[in-house]
Amino acid sequence: MAEATPFQHAAILGTGLIGGSFGLALRRIYPHIPIIGWDKPAVLDRALELGAITESSASLEAAVSDADLIYIALPISVTLESLPLIAATARTGALVTDACSTKSVICALAAKVFKTGARFLGGHPVAGKEISGINRATPDLFRGARYALIAAPGDDDLRVTEFAVLVQRLGAEPLFCDAETHDWAAGVVSHLPQLVAVALARVVLDETDETGLPASLAGNGLRDTVRLAGSPYAVWRDICLTNSDNIERALDRVSQAIDYLRANLRSRELEDEFSSANDLYKILRSGGE
Repeated sequence: MAEATPFQHAAILGTGLIGGSFGLALRRIYPHIPIIGWDKPAVLDRALELGAITESSASLEAAVSDADLIYIALPISVTLESLPLIAATARTGALVTDACSTKSVICALAAKVFKTGARFLGGHPVAGKEISGINRATPDLFRGARYALIAAPGDDDLRVTEFAVLVQRLGAEPLFCDAETHDWAAGVVSHLPQLVAVALARVVLDETDETGLPASLAGNGLRDTVRLAGSPYAVWRDICLTNSDNIERALDRVSQAIDYLRANLRSRELEDEFSSANDLYKILRSGGE
């Protein structure tokens, strides 16, 4: 007997890496739930072929009108453009949640357009790959990841509770916080590493001459360090635009740290810096335990 699901009909808006992975994971847990997708025709065709969705729609309104779970996995700018129409079209009682990497701007708009009927729940699965797209989708993408939910821990809306349980079923760990706190934290641990990787990659590329050095001398250490540099600007443009203050502050902190390293290269004062870096590495390796 199929397990009962708290959501009877899902819509996924944006069926790339995140949306496609959510659809695959949802169908693995609840094989019989209908999932309608909305995206570019070629992307929808591939999502159907992979089984991430069960049907497709060329119309956003048609995609969301019957759904009681609406999962927005669109770029931030497209999400902002689409929220008013989604709010006006979603059925009463539906839960609308997004997967965007910044939350303050989106949640502020949602507070204006979601007045009655559907409930908006800001979300951010801290999962992904440097290469996006439906062909990279996997039902295990969220396993072991943190999943930020923009709601108070004691929020008694049943839809929020049910989605938090679903997040756990995906293998992720729900983390409740407010939008501003999320954007500050994401700016430090997600957006900053991306830009630092881009800056490092640019330096190495600019330093590389016609002989191929120094890039040809690089080993796994550099490849691991600049892995994030493989992520396209199209993915990060909206993140930088909508979290610029937090990212700028984080970049300032890195600039100060680099200045300290530069000033102490010829002394033994860097031991504390390495010790602190080792401590963080151990924390991250142990999963924060």
